[in-house]
Amino acid sequence: MPFDHAPIIQGVRWDIFCKVIDNHGDAGVCWRLAAELGARGHAVRLWMDDGSMLQWMAPGGAPGVEVVAWTEPVPDLAPGEVAIEAFGCDPPPSFVARMAAMAKPPVWLNLEYLSAEPYVERSHGLPSPVMHGPGAGLAKHFFYPGFTPRTGGLLREQDLPSRRAAFDRGAWLRQRGVDPGARVLSLFCYEPPALPALLERLAAEGPPTELLVTSGRAAAAVRRWAAPAGSRLRLHFLPLLSQRDYDHLLWSCELNFVRGEDSLVRGLLAGVPAIWHIYPQPEDDAHHAKLDAFLAWLQPPPDLRDFFLTWNGVRAGPLPGLDPAGWRETARRAFDRAQALPELATALVRFATARATI
Repeated sequence: MPFDHAPIIQGVRWDIFCKVIDNHGDAGVCWRLAAELGARGHAVRLWMDDGSMLQWMAPGGAPGVEVVAWTEPVPDLAPGEVAIEAFGCDPPPSFVARMAAMAKPPVWLNLEYLSAEPYVERSHGLPSPVMHGPGAGLAKHFFYPGFTPRTGGLLREQDLPSRRAAFDRGAWLRQRGVDPGARVLSLFCYEPPALPALLERLAAEGPPTELLVTSGRAAAAVRRWAAPAGSRLRLHFLPLLSQRDYDHLLWSCELNFVRGEDSLVRGLLAGVPAIWHIYPQPEDDAHHAKLDAFLAWLQPPPDLRDFFLTWNGVRAGPLPGLDPAGWRETARRAFDRAQALPELATALVRFATARATI
């Protein structure tokens, strides 16, 4: 039975392993997936070597999700039916040994990073036999999120449309001292070299702008900029936002600057123009190919494409002008195409079901 047509089985126990590398992106993806599986009736143990960010990312927790401290010695817990190692983090050897000792070992999946590059379709679903170590004789399978029907697709919660419909943009902005009638933009980025040029342009040109700056690296970078006298730009430095409030931020703005994997997907699902700051890999510029592949999928107009490339340091020259109104059609098409892709949590459940060990 092809895995994309396998029936969905509920009530399965999942072990998701997450190592927090930096910038909280890995944790954000893993928590969102765990919470969605829990909302669908599954029992999820989310193993994290550092779960401190969940205090602000998901302060209320989620039904069906238990956070397990990934420490040494590893807690003596029996594996569930499915084990996911997020982004090749390698589950602890003692846990893998328990998996191998089971009469029906768990389905073992390696959830990979999101990309629009061609190798994703070729690699999605492929087995990787384990030849050595405590898991010798088992096989893990690569599971790739992606932008085509032949990948794992994108994570979209089942309640996302109803939450969006019930959202009160004006009230949310006013609670934060933001004028809902102004041009409202959000900024979530690393330290792009073009950031000062963007701020200077917003301060000097166009309509009065309310810029909502996320906590952390973006805020630190903006604070290093000195606003000129008579600036048309009003800055709002936000506290750390829960995942739900980050969605609210995206829904409230007419243009969002996003970074990393999770916020890119949320930006697409917001249905408004989004500029992606891809995680830079300066040692080999591998992020250039990844960005090119995404832009090939997005099919932006030339000015938006140039803005992406300049913002990410791929293209030299001045930063192109902002045109959120002119970019709305690109955002609408991207939203429609994202909605038509496989839904990641559903695809994972079907894939695991089809592996015949559940």
